[in-house]
Amino acid sequence: MFIDSTVVNVALPAIQRDLGGGLALQQWVVDAYLLTLGSLLLVGGSLGDLFGARRLFLLGIIGFGITSVLCAAAPDGTTLILARGLQGVLGAVLTPAGLAVIATTFKGEERGAAIGAWTAWTGIAFVIGPLVGGWLVTNANWRWVFLINVPFAIVTAALVVYAVPPRASGNERARVDVLGGVLCVLGLGGPVFALIEEPKRGWGDPLILASLVGGLVLFGLFVLWETRTAQPMLPLQLFSRRNFSFANLETLAVYAGLSTLTFFLVLFLQQLAGYTALRSGLALLPITVVMFVLSPRVGRLSMRYGPRWFMGLGPFVAGLALIGAVRLEPGFSYAWELLPVLLLFSVGLSMIVAPLTSTVLADAGEHDAGIASGANNAVARVAGLLGIAVVGAAIAGPQNRLDVAGFHLAMWITAALVLAGGVIGVAGITNRAHA
Repeated sequence: MFIDSTVVNVALPAIQRDLGGGLALQQWVVDAYLLTLGSLLLVGGSLGDLFGARRLFLLGIIGFGITSVLCAAAPDGTTLILARGLQGVLGAVLTPAGLAVIATTFKGEERGAAIGAWTAWTGIAFVIGPLVGGWLVTNANWRWVFLINVPFAIVTAALVVYAVPPRASGNERARVDVLGGVLCVLGLGGPVFALIEEPKRGWGDPLILASLVGGLVLFGLFVLWETRTAQPMLPLQLFSRRNFSFANLETLAVYAGLSTLTFFLVLFLQQLAGYTALRSGLALLPITVVMFVLSPRVGRLSMRYGPRWFMGLGPFVAGLALIGAVRLEPGFSYAWELLPVLLLFSVGLSMIVAPLTSTVLADAGEHDAGIASGANNAVARVAGLLGIAVVGAAIAGPQNRLDVAGFHLAMWITAALVLAGGVIGVAGITNRAHA
């Protein structure tokens, strides 16, 4: 699933050439997935707490493989967008279940190392995805970027059945907040639709205004409902805990920047710099080594010394590195202009991901692990959803495509988002003891 979330990016130009739709279709192929994934991760966390993480993980991974086949078979853009939305639903089931298993199995520094390994592979997927996608698009076609999920799903399900023993069911008192999930999907979906479609339709279009205003109203009702219902999918009292609240706020900023970087950089490399799909994937490969080596070690150190300075300095390192991407023009030197940016960015990112996740889970008990991980994952996906929609609206214009000036603006916004995450980390995170 983590590979799927990025492998699609490198295939977007090929999908657009085959199905049409311009930048708007490219945004929707990513955002339809992020919309349902981000909105329903909280429901997925509740389901994991109710029925058990192992059972939900198996259900999610099998369903994800099936919906991947639907994406591969899509005959047009609308069908592909709908299938991507279904993919996000299944992703929302399996993601919090995976982290909940880790949180309830490991303690202390071992938990930090395990979360570090998890987040390392998550970060690595952001890089391996474009490489795998580039190879498939170059040597086959874009439909294989979805079909590649199927063997991974089969192998993962078999490993879970074999290696993870069944456990007792989770919290029998947990309930599934169906209305909250619906309000969240519609509340986020309205503004996202308006932002993606506005460059083509204009703000004067009644559909754009209705989607924007209606979505904001529905999201407000979602927040109100969560304060009133006895079993909310998002227990708002969690945000009364300082580290939990500020860590999720930092997640919103940093992951918005990470998503816009991977989305717009891949489009720049292929559509403006003349890279092939495979070459654009290879261009991002050096980050893999840095993430794989550093993330587990940072996870251990943050459990020992506290997360504050890792979560504060990491975004500053990553954000300052991204300012270098603003200078990129077609014909740039990869070795001298892009590679240093990516290496320094990956060092900063490695300092963030494991401490951030550990901090979110630190105050959650075992029965709340699914909710806590689901909330943080939801914030990360919503961050990507909104980042791509907002930045896309800022740069697209009536031509509905990416140009060099638009890419430069996208990189400025991306750097600003990540740097803002550093300010939040330094100002808000405290070094309290971890469980």
